[in-house]
Amino acid sequence: MDVLDGNALAGRLADLLGWDATDSLVRCRACGSLGAVAATAVYATAMGLVARCRACDAVLLTLVDAADGRSWVGMPGISALEVRRA
Repeated sequence: MDVLDGNALAGRLADLLGWDATDSLVRCRACGSLGAVAATAVYATAMGLVARCRACDAVLLTLVDAADGRSWVGMPGISALEVRRA
């Protein structure tokens, strides 16, 4: 399976959150590493997208889209997400 960078999440996160989160910082709950969403390792499958920490491989974020228009976003490995206000 090919590993993408966090920019693969850009469109979906912007659709769901209403802003581009790829340059936002996230802190890994497992190892404490701090980095941009764009720097995560993203795995895309038919079931959805999984973003993992580059430092320890912990699952940071999951994104699943259903055929009926519903989406699920999980952030089990993120202890903090930077939100920038204009």
